[in-house]
Amino acid sequence: MTTGTGGVTARVPAKVNVQLAVGGRRPDGFHGLANVFLAVGLHDEVTASPASPADGGQGPQLTVSGPDARHVPLDGSNLAARAARLLAERHGREPHVRLHIAKDIPVAGGMAGGSADAAGALLACDALWETRTSPDELRALGAELGSDVPFALVGGAALGQGRGELLTPLETGGTFHWVFAVADGGLSTPAVYRECDRLREAAGTGADADSVPEPRPSQDLLDALRTGDAAALAAAMANDLQAAAVSLRPSLTDTLKTGTAAGALAALVSGSGPTCAFLARDSGSASVIAAALEDSGHCRAARVTTAPASGATLVE
Repeated sequence: MTTGTGGVTARVPAKVNVQLAVGGRRPDGFHGLANVFLAVGLHDEVTASPASPADGGQGPQLTVSGPDARHVPLDGSNLAARAARLLAERHGREPHVRLHIAKDIPVAGGMAGGSADAAGALLACDALWETRTSPDELRALGAELGSDVPFALVGGAALGQGRGELLTPLETGGTFHWVFAVADGGLSTPAVYRECDRLREAAGTGADADSVPEPRPSQDLLDALRTGDAAALAAAMANDLQAAAVSLRPSLTDTLKTGTAAGALAALVSGSGPTCAFLARDSGSASVIAAALEDSGHCRAARVTTAPASGATLVE
């Protein structure tokens, strides 16, 4: 769908990991995962517009607006720019495109905002260039960019295995109410994984793939998603990276305690953090939790939303 300026806009969701089971470190340095994704109603929008070589540079031209825009890289390391280049290369064309990212997903917050932007760039550029890439191929391209990118394309709920990129859609039976406490600054995902390995070694359990059990999804958690039972989901939620994130950012303990004391059914660090996620009983409870978090001073902002949300979609 084109905008009035000849561009195409894709809307892409954030995610929360309601279960993140992390296996041991493999010889290639990665960790096997059983990663239960849930797309939530916080979104970025990525607009792809025509550009020519005369506009400067051979690659995508990138601009960003919105909260935390100053923290988003504008060089070739940006995942959205990399996505546009990868799609252009796949179709044998030059990546002459302007990309504008309107940010609303917290940056470096464990909610896969960068991955969402990559998914948005793939979808928007494919529509702008009329390259007619199949959904399966878009997901495969996304997997080359990062483990969370394919899920941003799919949305809803899904089990991610391998490094998280092998997706199995999951049934959800209702609407779940969430509050996200946005922290100041970010946490490096590689640093959190290294700290997870360090903590495992310090505990004497070992950190390699031979020492850590194969990660598997919780059947209780999958059942709770399927039936829409928020209390059962709360009881089954878990994040194997939470201890590492809290070790690197001890102040997250106060954030988690504040949301729990305000009535959250469950509290956990979202992905590799530092955003904290709180599952609420209903919309009213979510509002109370958000107000308590904002009053506490333990977070920069508290965002209320629901899940599941749709994956990347083209919008007017």
